[in-house]
Amino acid sequence: MDAFLTFCIVAGITFFGSFIAVPVFLFFVELFGLYVVVQERQCVVYTLFGKVEAVIDEPGFHFLPFVLGLKAFIISFFGSTNTIDLRLDQQYLRSQPVNSEEGAPMGIGIWYEMYVSDPVAYLFRNTDPRGSLQANVSNATVRCLSNLKLSEMLENRHSMSQTVRDEVSEKSHEWGYKLGSVYIRKVHFRDGGMIRQIEEKVVNRLRQVTSAIRQHGANQVNLMTSTADRQAASAFAKAAAMRPQIVGAALQRISKDPEILAALFDILETQKLVENHSDIVLINRDGPEPVSITSQLIAGSSLASGPPVLQKKSGNASQQSARQHVAQTPPPPQLPDNLHMPPPYQG
Repeated sequence: MDAFLTFCIVAGITFFGSFIAVPVFLFFVELFGLYVVVQERQCVVYTLFGKVEAVIDEPGFHFLPFVLGLKAFIISFFGSTNTIDLRLDQQYLRSQPVNSEEGAPMGIGIWYEMYVSDPVAYLFRNTDPRGSLQANVSNATVRCLSNLKLSEMLENRHSMSQTVRDEVSEKSHEWGYKLGSVYIRKVHFRDGGMIRQIEEKVVNRLRQVTSAIRQHGANQVNLMTSTADRQAASAFAKAAAMRPQIVGAALQRISKDPEILAALFDILETQKLVENHSDIVLINRDGPEPVSITSQLIAGSSLASGPPVLQKKSGNASQQSARQHVAQTPPPPQLPDNLHMPPPYQG
């Protein structure tokens, strides 16, 4: 029981000392100016009766009596303590109005970095150092970048940024600010009518380029087509030139056998007659005016077969001849030795 009571008393004292007594003690110690804790990229300026007594910019724990002496005990009551942020800051100014050499109204967006370089000058040289730096950058941009050629404004942003930075740095350092990087981020036209004209020109130019590309493609297609047609025509011409030689060689081999040659010519003649849908006029043997060669062929024929059977067309009775399609091709007649059959027609 005594051990448990002892444990509770010790726990209560520890809790009170850690969470209540120690913070209260440190508060009063800091209130009387015995110590200060400076964070990273931070500066503390102590002033007493309008005079700067100490500037502490090194991070860590500092015992003020070693820095201020006996003034550390009264500076919290009769003086002031200013904490200044030394971290890098950034700002962007939109559409600063400038005019090009050609008279075009342009807008320039400038982005810059800044940080406090002199805490005392930052506190006492200027009541609004940030606003003064902004106005200084804006005025330097308008003053240095006006009357430049439009092509230089649109292309040489690095040189313009360097010009503005060199112009602003000296004056800004007098107010405790130091200008870091300066970058011309945007250059644009401020006149709406000019913007629309430029858009129309760009669209027309794109259309011209598209039409030129399309026409070039069509010309290439036509060139390839004409080349292919020429090569095909040359190949067809070579084939047509070689055809008579090939056909002649084949006919020469066929002519070595008279029976095959006669059968071939008969087939070709019949094929031509069928393809042309020609009408064949057969003259009756008993007609009044037989053709001489026909009579000779009939007279000299030694075939036992009779005349071909004809189917007369119905028509005028006064006509002596009839037009008839060949129902059956008769075999070629055997001619006497003194007669020769003319060669068949080759269409």
